[in-house]
Amino acid sequence: MAEAFIYDAVRSPRGKARADGGLAGLTPPELVTGLSGALAGRTGDAARNPGALLLGCVTQAGAQGGHIAMAVKQHAALPDACAAHSLNNYCASGLSAIGHAVAMVAAGQEDAVLAGGVEMMSRAPFLSDRAEFYSDTSLPPARRFVPPVLAADRLAADLGITRAELDQCAFDSQRKAGASDQDAALQASRIALGQLTGEECIRPRTSLESLGQLPPAFGALQADYSEALEGRTFAPLHTLSHAPPVCDGAGLALVGTGGLGTAPRARVLAYAESGGDPVASLTAGFAAMDKALGKAGISLADVDRIEFMEAFAVTIARFLRDRSVDPARINVTGGHLAKGHPMGATGAILLSTLLDTLDVAEGRLGLVVATGAMGVGAAMVVERLS
Repeated sequence: MAEAFIYDAVRSPRGKARADGGLAGLTPPELVTGLSGALAGRTGDAARNPGALLLGCVTQAGAQGGHIAMAVKQHAALPDACAAHSLNNYCASGLSAIGHAVAMVAAGQEDAVLAGGVEMMSRAPFLSDRAEFYSDTSLPPARRFVPPVLAADRLAADLGITRAELDQCAFDSQRKAGASDQDAALQASRIALGQLTGEECIRPRTSLESLGQLPPAFGALQADYSEALEGRTFAPLHTLSHAPPVCDGAGLALVGTGGLGTAPRARVLAYAESGGDPVASLTAGFAAMDKALGKAGISLADVDRIEFMEAFAVTIARFLRDRSVDPARINVTGGHLAKGHPMGATGAILLSTLLDTLDVAEGRLGLVVATGAMGVGAAMVVERLS
């Protein structure tokens, strides 16, 4: 098997998912095309002539329907011979697309692949694809779809995560995001697009006191999904501050074998995906992380920088509580609780962020972890190349 390298990875800023949001004037294909052009400018011919384009996207309807990767291929004027694949693996989609690109390169199927994700929730709101699965009562209750935010409340109750822990995670995310948003080195791979040069969702005046005054926001969902919960009730904990803002965004990476004519930024040491218990829901990222670390032959203590997806505050709270890891190495520029969660783009955005933070720290090993509803998880370990 050949080695696979990340030649570069770029990301958009994240814009508010509303009509006047900073990215809302762009279409999803235009947003990704902007990143494709940026990659070509940074890496050269390999990004202009990839063998394939793999693009993650959760809500493949409306502006994101009709085979979104194919639409991007046409907008970006990629070669006719370039294969196009649209992928939905819920909130791990962007990282899954890059992981599948790594597999294609390692198997010798392609020398260069563009991969990443896009989600413009201002144009294609969550659940607007109206999938029958979301309300399928023919499934046993424990197998039915439960909205991620409701799953987060249930998981917090099961794990004994406290409101104070959730508030601290939200505060830390906002604090670090605000401090790093205009740091040129930490944002070296963020590409200004639309009306945005920085993140639009950050709330820089957030304090622990203000967080503590917010009421739980999602308790009413328990009645709506009572059958799927099998009549169970629990104290709702997550407030709006503990849920990532809905937003627009995209991320794109160039994955390739050696010898593409430019120096790669990182070597991929391991990639892993895992399913998980749909009742536990937002936990498969932990399983994928352990799997990837095992494949790479390292432990968390060996990793210099970690981008752990703040799907909801419960996930990062559990990671900090249950794993022996230095908090100073985790999400050093803040996470999704502050900057937003463009679902299908998330994993690709986190990988781009990871490479920037590794460069600034002059670190060697990096880890990115993505998790999603119904037991979806993905993780990647990379080695920075100086």
